[in-house]
Amino acid sequence: MGELAQYLVTGVGLGCAYALTGSGLVVIYRVTRVVNFAQGSFAVLGALTVTTLLAAGLPHGVAEGLGVLLAGLVGVLVGVVATGKPGTTPQAGLIVTLGLGVFAYAVEIFFWGDQPRSFPGLPGAVGGIQTHYLLIIGVTAVVLGATALLFARTDLGRALTATAADPYAARAVGIDVVRMGLFAFAVGGALGGLAGVLITPVQQVSFDSDVALVVSGFSAAILGNLTRPGLTLVGGLLLGVVQALVGGYLSTAYQSEVALIFMLVVLIARAGRRDLVEAA
Repeated sequence: MGELAQYLVTGVGLGCAYALTGSGLVVIYRVTRVVNFAQGSFAVLGALTVTTLLAAGLPHGVAEGLGVLLAGLVGVLVGVVATGKPGTTPQAGLIVTLGLGVFAYAVEIFFWGDQPRSFPGLPGAVGGIQTHYLLIIGVTAVVLGATALLFARTDLGRALTATAADPYAARAVGIDVVRMGLFAFAVGGALGGLAGVLITPVQQVSFDSDVALVVSGFSAAILGNLTRPGLTLVGGLLLGVVQALVGGYLSTAYQSEVALIFMLVVLIARAGRRDLVEAA
């Protein structure tokens, strides 16, 4: 397989991890209107937990599943602190998640130290492409498809959608808005944890890896205005491919800047379109 094709597949694999992170942000924001700046911490906690479980002798699959489960439980705890108190505004919740994200640094350093960690992923290659990248793509497709079905085809999903559309009306018809918010944080935590677990075999993770993940995930989510999962997936894939091409043909030192430039371009384009609509 040619060099360009390898970069493209690698970029799609990385983009899937960004899309999972961004989708977690979208789920939480749609239901609670809180921009969760602790989203990257879910990924780091999940990944670091897997390194410990594998070192303790647990088999793959079980270790990864427990890492994702822990991230989901931590997501619930973050939701309780950020939104559990009645009357907490989304702005206050945002500040709380930012503080919890910083607090997570201390927890991660205490348990795992400050050195990068990794663990082996799916071995082998297909057509010159690491099999693990294909695993990332396949798992992401299944998980995001299942998430879409959850919102579209289940009573729980309809309750979440109703809460996102109008929390006051949802509360009036008997939906527990606070519980829906906590469930959204659980889903967001699990999606973030899954992103970290999937990407760690190809990119080492450390206590501060959450910054790059949350910036990339937020950049992907911004394309869909933090409310549209489909565009978040598109944004994540586009960002991953561009980063892979930049890293392959220029330098990996510029990959973080790509995410920031991508987010800036989207925000400027959206602001310009809004100005044109208002002028019309």
